[in-house]
Amino acid sequence: MSKRIVFAGTPEFARIVLEELLVGPEVLVGVLTQPDRPAGRGRHLQESPVKQLAREAGIPVFQPESCKTPEALDLLRSLQPDLLIVVAYGQILPQTVLDTPRLGAINVHASLLPAWRGAAPIARAIAAGDAESGVAIMQMEAGLDSGPVLNVLTCPIHPEDTAASLHDRLALLGKAALRQALDALWAGTATALVQDESRVSYARKLKKEEALLDWQLPAAMLDRQVRAFNPSPIAHTLFREKGLRVWQVRPIATTVDIAPGSITAIHKESFTVACGDGQLELLLLQPAGKGKLSAGDFIRGYHPVQGEKLG
Repeated sequence: MSKRIVFAGTPEFARIVLEELLVGPEVLVGVLTQPDRPAGRGRHLQESPVKQLAREAGIPVFQPESCKTPEALDLLRSLQPDLLIVVAYGQILPQTVLDTPRLGAINVHASLLPAWRGAAPIARAIAAGDAESGVAIMQMEAGLDSGPVLNVLTCPIHPEDTAASLHDRLALLGKAALRQALDALWAGTATALVQDESRVSYARKLKKEEALLDWQLPAAMLDRQVRAFNPSPIAHTLFREKGLRVWQVRPIATTVDIAPGSITAIHKESFTVACGDGQLELLLLQPAGKGKLSAGDFIRGYHPVQGEKLG
């Protein structure tokens, strides 16, 4: 059976999954990825992680600004794919594109579908306090992550997990889930289960304003927010009317009778802040215009005082 694959993906998560396809037995005939974008302080054009890996492997790379043009469709047809594999590509693909490969298109999605359809499933799962996450291999259709599911692998969300650490585990899980789904597809044993629409939740794109810490909320919820928004857009508050990024915290169940946002105690290597319920121990911070500081270095450099208020 012919196993010609076109891969569409852009960020690091997609690059890790692409590694699996380079091993075979599939024949990778082309890679679609987003056009090079300005990045960094110099705003120089930067290749996507997927493009870098594909170039190193000698796979043809295509970067259409839009896949909704006749030219993009003609390009895909010229590659004669049996299957299109999509992983965090960054564009909505029209039905004409999804229908072009002989076996259609499948997607590697970092959630336990139908939970967390959409752009930010990893962060939303952590913020919601989910006990587990995983990867779903889904047949693509016109709806948002709504197609039948071919395979699912799960993993626990640990109490210390950030979006960054969970991302890395799910990317590796995605490689394994995709391999299982492909082997079943080629063997003719794959079964697709229709998603239960009554269990759908949506993972909308993260916004910077969401990352502002509201000290009226419970400490456990703020801890999840800090971890969910690491590495981006990073939870933040105000300290002496200047921005303060909060990278790492630890929730404390004990509640104190003091206004939320107030510093309750200062230790050698950390300090605690009152929340609507419980307290938050601050461990890793980044003052405006500065690099990351351990809470101990922050204390020694900025001399916060008990009773001083954040936010």
